[in-house]
Amino acid sequence: MVGLVTLPIAVSAQPLPVEAIAVIKQNTPLNDLFNTENVLEITLKGKISELLNDRDAKTVTHALSIAYSTTDGKEVMLPVQAKTRGHFRKLKDNCTYPPIYLKFKGGEAQQASIFKEKVKMKLVMPCVGDQYVVREWLVYKLYSLVAQESFKTRLVKLSLENNNGKKAFAPFYGILLEEEKQMAQRNGMVIVNRKIKPEQIMPEAYLKMAVFEYLVANTDWSVQYLQNIKLIATDSLAVPTAVPYDFDHAGIVNAPYAKPAEELLLSGVRERKYRGYCITDMKDFDESIAFFNRIKNEVYGVYTNCTLLDEKYKNATIKYLDDFYTTINNADAVKKEFGYPCKKNGTGNVIIKGLKDVQ
Repeated sequence: MVGLVTLPIAVSAQPLPVEAIAVIKQNTPLNDLFNTENVLEITLKGKISELLNDRDAKTVTHALSIAYSTTDGKEVMLPVQAKTRGHFRKLKDNCTYPPIYLKFKGGEAQQASIFKEKVKMKLVMPCVGDQYVVREWLVYKLYSLVAQESFKTRLVKLSLENNNGKKAFAPFYGILLEEEKQMAQRNGMVIVNRKIKPEQIMPEAYLKMAVFEYLVANTDWSVQYLQNIKLIATDSLAVPTAVPYDFDHAGIVNAPYAKPAEELLLSGVRERKYRGYCITDMKDFDESIAFFNRIKNEVYGVYTNCTLLDEKYKNATIKYLDDFYTTINNADAVKKEFGYPCKKNGTGNVIIKGLKDVQ
């Protein structure tokens, strides 16, 4: 666990009646939730079991309060609504903990807190082990090197306590994820929900994103079906930019439950497969390849500088990155890998079963 220093902040004069309390120790200035990499220590207390067991297709909202402690022991408590979310990770057969939505109610106390102006946030919970949460968090960090149009995240250390004392949970890592509308607003854009083809995306930004997905060996995405992709643009009719998220099925994370779609005919999640559209002129990739070469040291640094990784995974990941850079700096390999969607008998343009069309 990372030791943290906290800053004093204003507290509500009247304590809030709560069913659950989250105590967060933080060492960043107010309103700076996502602009630091220090780990937040969080305790969620309340009817935790009811929340975690709420995994039906239709879930209900659970009234909570979220609070964090200052260095002098004071707590700021904010009313929030919590709800389980997701598809694969929400199912008990797949994951130990479901992902959660937190929705803030606003008010003076919130405006004086680290959660100022936050409306909704996703809390990513561990599926089978929190080491994979840390690995997924690092993929978000990687993508922040690639594009400003990316989701901000904050790694948290989370403890859970039922208020009836019946069950205790060992602390584990989670991720606080920036809400999509605020991500768009931060970039001076809006969310775009209309149906669109990959060829209609900003081409330079799209190729960087698609090559990045190849780097981390993530095939669980689609622009056509908005599968783990958000589209943002300066207005609803402008040419959009694709912003990826949800990287737990990426090969670089290597979660034990992650499997590539059967239609892709891959040997495993670690096998890279470019999922962009067909481009016949490999010179179109020159700018993206040059970009990834320019940020090479920063890419490696995300892993070499992380103290939360075990050495075995860190060494394996460095080799995995080596393989990527060997590929993009070999003309024949580039043609083979990035020209794959043009192969008539390949799986580059396979439509994955289960993805829903956007109406």
